[in-house]
Amino acid sequence: MKYGTLLRTLLLGVPLVIAGCGQEDGASDATTSNDVTQSAGSSDGIIVDVSDPNAQFVPVLSYRTGPYAPNGMPVANGFTEYLKLINARDGGINGVKISFEECETGYATARSIECYERLKGKGPTGAAVFNPMSTGATFAITEKAPVDKIPLITMGYGRSESRNGGVFPWNFPIYGTYWTAADVLVTHLGDINGGLDNLKGKKIALVYHDSPFGKEPIPLLEKRASMHDFELIKLPVTHPGVEQKSAWINIRKEQPDYVLLWGWGVMNSTAIKEATGVRYPRDQIYGIWWAGAEPDVRPAAADAVGYQAVSMISSGQAQVHKDILSYLYDAGLGTGERAGVGEVLYNVGLLNAALVVESIRTAQSKYGEKPLTGEQVRWGIENLNITEENIQDLGLSGYMYPVNLSCSDHEGKRAARLHRWNGESWEYSTDWISADDAVLQPMVKSAADTYAKEAGLPANACES
Repeated sequence: MKYGTLLRTLLLGVPLVIAGCGQEDGASDATTSNDVTQSAGSSDGIIVDVSDPNAQFVPVLSYRTGPYAPNGMPVANGFTEYLKLINARDGGINGVKISFEECETGYATARSIECYERLKGKGPTGAAVFNPMSTGATFAITEKAPVDKIPLITMGYGRSESRNGGVFPWNFPIYGTYWTAADVLVTHLGDINGGLDNLKGKKIALVYHDSPFGKEPIPLLEKRASMHDFELIKLPVTHPGVEQKSAWINIRKEQPDYVLLWGWGVMNSTAIKEATGVRYPRDQIYGIWWAGAEPDVRPAAADAVGYQAVSMISSGQAQVHKDILSYLYDAGLGTGERAGVGEVLYNVGLLNAALVVESIRTAQSKYGEKPLTGEQVRWGIENLNITEENIQDLGLSGYMYPVNLSCSDHEGKRAARLHRWNGESWEYSTDWISADDAVLQPMVKSAADTYAKEAGLPANACES
């Protein structure tokens, strides 16, 4: 990172505080005072102190340090800059300004829990909602959320069965779970082979991060393998993923027809380089959406051309990005590189923040235009109904799609597209592909019922 970029990140990247929650994985604490942040630009009314009794507090779990920082930083930038934009452009959510505080997790579950405990009670009404940004952290915080009455938005990650709001009333895996993503990928492989029945006898390898995140798609893939008689080869990769030669030696030996890459951070670019080393075609590798961003392909340069990944949101700019550049960057209040606004992971962070803001706005329609509790915001999430017209008003046309949730369905649309790296940018390579809910729903019910039984919860709180 260039010195100027580093200084800009330290001064502008974290409104109010980056609070390091313990030491792990070699990551260090970093703190930015409110005075330093405000000295970098005219932040009056944009950066709101957490102690403000009239502000809605939103906690931010982020990882700007450690091996996952190249992927974590743009997500955090997109998330926090959208919150700042709402204050700068709109004067808050119906006049209620947003305050927020970042806590550095280093993508470590233990530190994520420490950050959760540190932030959950801040602000006049406590945390509105948490976005854990880690499947491991989501599994752990899922046990705490019902007690603390704070909802979790886990856009594209977390527990796949948590779409069942009757058992998981505090979890919202909006825009897709890992079972949804895996089913979309298998459906696509069936499509390009003339039908799912034509997968019979083929080999599909799963190169996965050896963590709850990487293991999450396995039940769905095993189910599909038994249905269509293809061989599933499971190849775990140890955190953080820089050493995976043995997995690719196995791939060279087994010669699978396709490789599914379930990675995060440096694991992804390493995988593409290793694939090049064993001469495995990149156009036969398909990544999860966390393996489909610019940091995953740029280090491999031309060797990544043809690689595809399932996508919740791709790169590019809409009206909201122009507003961010105008209201924040032109005023000296941007976070990272101006050129990073609109890249894939930046857009992921932005979309997460948009869901938070619209959930609070929805909750205000019932509870009033004031700082709300997590329990009140939970109602807002469960009653989200974001239409195409709403999306246009938000300046997110083409980068957000409608959301309509309910007590029983905390996921919404179960579909995704694939995008392909052309050497310079991502371009969509498919239309929307729907996951097959006839396959997913029985799995979700079985897993949710098991969880409810073990936890002593009602099998379906939506019916009570």
